[in-house]
Formats: sequence, structure tokens, C-alpha cells
Amino acid sequence: MNQSPRLRELPAVNSVLTSLPIEPLRKQYPDTTLVGWIRQSLEKVRRSLQSEKLGATGDIKGEVIRQVLQHQHEIAGNSVKQVINATGIILHTNLGRAPLAEAAIQRVTQVARTSNVELNLHTGKRNHRGDYCVELLRQLTGCEDALLVNNCAAATMMVLQVIACQREVIIARGQLIEIGGGYRLPDVFTASGAILHEVGTTNRTYVHDYEHAVSAETAAVMRVHHSNFKQTGFVTEPTIRELVEMKRSDDLPVIDDLGSGWLDSTDELQLDEPSVKASVASGADLTLFSGDKLLGGPQCGIILGSGRWIKLLRQSPLMRAMRLDKLTLGALEATLEIHLNGDALSDIPTLRMINESTESIRSRSEKLASLIKSNAEIRVIQCLSQIGGGALPCQQLPSYGISIATAKPNVLADHLRRGATSIQSRVSADSVILDLRTVDASQIDIIADNLRQSFALISGDSDHA
Repeated sequence: MNQSPRLRELPAVNSVLTSLPIEPLRKQYPDTTLVGWIRQSLEKVRRSLQSEKLGATGDIKGEVIRQVLQHQHEIAGNSVKQVINATGIILHTNLGRAPLAEAAIQRVTQVARTSNVELNLHTGKRNHRGDYCVELLRQLTGCEDALLVNNCAAATMMVLQVIACQREVIIARGQLIEIGGGYRLPDVFTASGAILHEVGTTNRTYVHDYEHAVSAETAAVMRVHHSNFKQTGFVTEPTIRELVEMKRSDDLPVIDDLGSGWLDSTDELQLDEPSVKASVASGADLTLFSGDKLLGGPQCGIILGSGRWIKLLRQSPLMRAMRLDKLTLGALEATLEIHLNGDALSDIPTLRMINESTESIRSRSEKLASLIKSNAEIRVIQCLSQIGGGALPCQQLPSYGISIATAKPNVLADHLRRGATSIQSRVSADSVILDLRTVDASQIDIIADNLRQSFALISGDSDHA
């Protein structure tokens, strides 16, 4: 490889570190971090010089600085920050699923400081972490006891490991699900030490399939909600009540893994989703579900059940590894209080978005369109929203939003995503779509400002006409 004479022009590390463009970064990052980035950038520029990719008159120091700033932008893109969800997907996994209720946000702020996470303030004695949440869950669902872990996958893993390690769990073949992130139920069984015993066929399973499979090696019977897909046509599956009432001993628990956490705490909103209350009322020994998704709280896993089985789980050494932190507990408490007070439809953002009328969404869309002054073709359009997040996979909701026709839809979407307040949109053909079902009224002005800035950055409004 030829040695470029311009290698001598590579700047010293300190020269780049003390340069004016890098100065703002020194307020955000320690010098040791920046020095590492500078050295990486110097190596990239050195390789470019050796391969003659950098021209004979290119600004070498400027290129090193550009590489450092580019690296910082990439790092910043991974840091967790607020995003305005204009995709129309209410429970967007990549965007953190359920946005918290305002009361939950306030509770998180309060308990972020010193808090009585394991102290009863009335008695002055130590309590069990999450006792108040357990009491709220008893009142909401009628369960005997409850246990809280860090997500529903953890709940499934813990139940299988504690109750069925080295023993069989009977499950319908059509319920051996895979959900996002490569989470496959058979792999969870393997990791927990439980032995998977499939019964029935992919599309039809009967109670007698379970009854015939029970043996001395059977530790539990399990039902798993399909979560992100739906079987239709020639399909049969026992209900949870039928599994509870099948011929079995008291030592053979029925586990109901609901996943989505539809509590069914409000009569106004009826969803085609198995509910937590119905599972408990049916007599399921253990009911598992998520604290986010349709419950509308923070990410966590909730296990409801009889005192006998919950006590066994609580005594497991896994409990300490899977317990909730104080911030999640605070948010969950506030979310459960909202459900108990009957305010879920108005105060839980997820349920409010599902229930909102199209007329209200259209009004918000028209307001946003009126705030955008541009040569671009901007229209208020009808569109379809999705609930998403492992719940109601086939249900779409009629919605409204705005369509921005542009020769560069991906460029505009990128600018919106990378803005001071990130806005996640959809790209369809030659347009950027903002679905307003998932956008709060307080975010309209922010979106309008970001759109104006984005138009200015992409070679002026004339490029959008």
C-alpha cells in the first residue's frame, strides 16, 4: 500500500480535542471518552489517505472532526429519550410500548429519590417489596395473592423453573409461540429445565388431549395466549375454565399465560382479548401477564394465583434476581390505582388512544395541517392504526392523520426522527404519513415546528412540491 505524503498532516489528538467544534462535547463526555473517539477517527482518516479515498486537497483535520461528530451522533441515537409516536401503532415495541399515565410519571419522579420501598411507614418495620401493589391487584381481580417480576417472560421462566423443573408441562401444539426478539416458547422450556409435552394438532386441541397426556411426570397444564397472531377457520382450543374443570389432582396446577394484560376494568371498552379477571374467576391456579401493553403501566411481569403456589414462587432464589426496582413499583402502583378508581379510559394513555373517536383525531389532524406553511402537498387523510405490542393482532382502528407528498420521503422521515424532539412517522410510496391517533394534542406544535425546520434543511420547500 502506498504511503501518502499527507499522512504527516494528521493532527495531534490534543489538537482535535481542543478544537472549537469539539468543545461542546467536552461538557457532555469525559476527555477519556473523546480521546478514544478521536483515535478511532484518526485511524479511519489514515486508512482513507492510504487508499487515496481522501482527495489531495481535502481538509484532513476537518475530516477527523467530522468523523468524531458523526460517531457522537450515532451514540446519541442509542440513548433513551422522548419520541413522539406518529406511526399509529399504539403499543410500539421499539418505542417502549405503553406510555405511562401522568400520575404514574409523577409517582416515578417522587420515588426516584429516597423512598420506603421496603419499609412500612406506619409500623416502622420492614415489609415485602410490592405489598401495596399486591393489595391493589387483590381488589382489582379477586386473586388470593400476587407476585411481581421484571417482565412477563421472566414470569413464565420463573413459574416453569420453580414448579416444573425436570417434569412435564402439557401445552397445546398450536400455542408454541414465537414473539418479537426471537422469544420462542420451546426455548424457554429448555432454559427453565421444564419438559415440554405437546398435545393436539396445530389447529385443533381438545380437553381429552390434555387428560390423556397426564401422568406421574406431569407438573402442570399450561395455556398460552397467541399474542401476535390469530388462528381462524377449522380451529378448536379449550377455554381456561375447561382446563380448570378437567380431571386432575389438586397438585396439578393450571397456568394461564395471557401476555397482554387486558384487565377488563372498564365496561365501556370491550376488546376481543382474554382478560385477567376472567382467568382468575375461572379458577386458574396461576395467571401471568404484562404490566405494560393493555394494562398501560410500566414493563413488568405480574403473576396472580392461589396463596399456595404464589408462596412457593416467592421462596425461590430467583425472586431476588427478578424483583422490581422502586421506579417500576411506583409506576405500577399509580397505574393500578387508576384502574381501581374507574378512570382507566381517561387517564391510561393506551386505553384512551384505543377508545378515541375518529372525529377527535380528525380535528387534531386538521389543526396540525393548518399550522404547516409549505409548498409541499399536505393533506388530511383517513388511515388505519394498529394496537400492536402483542395484543389484538388482527384489529385495526380507523384513524386520521396527515400525508406530506415529497420527492424525498425517506430524507424527510430521517430529519423528523433525528430532530431535537424525535418524531417517528411512516413512509408510504412518495409520502410521509403522520397518524394522529398516537399523537397527543400537546405535541401538535412541536411536530409543526420540526416539520418547518426539516423542510428548510432539505434544500427548501421547492423540493417538496
